[in-house]
Amino acid sequence: MTKTVINSKGEIFSATQSAIVDALGVSEDEVVLEATLLGDLGAESIDLLDILFRIERKLGVKIKSSDLAAYVQGGIPDEEFADEQGIISAVGLAQLQKVMPQINSDELAGKLEVEKILDLFTIENFVDIVFERVKLSTEE
Repeated sequence: MTKTVINSKGEIFSATQSAIVDALGVSEDEVVLEATLLGDLGAESIDLLDILFRIERKLGVKIKSSDLAAYVQGGIPDEEFADEQGIISAVGLAQLQKVMPQINSDELAGKLEVEKILDLFTIENFVDIVFERVKLSTEE
């Protein structure tokens, strides 16, 4: 696998947009930074795997779905990130606010379920993760 030299988030967005268009059959006009993958673009978990595979082929960087969860959770242990009912804790919401600045943590406090996090996940959040992973792979 050859490594592609990436210089900007714009290049990451372009590669990500292309992967999403190819995987979901949506138009480029729909794949904007503020669009949510699952809600706005109708992606399902199998589509996410397809998108990650396409990004790997385009950029030469491997990202697993577990990497997305780890990025979102930020190393916070499960029992601190959410309660026994699967509701995101204040600590978890603070972490989500860092990686998903578009969310309204006050509005979601005490209500956001772990399973619903990806519903809030935007293309911009996805690009940020890919950008971080590309940066890490070029530093190795």
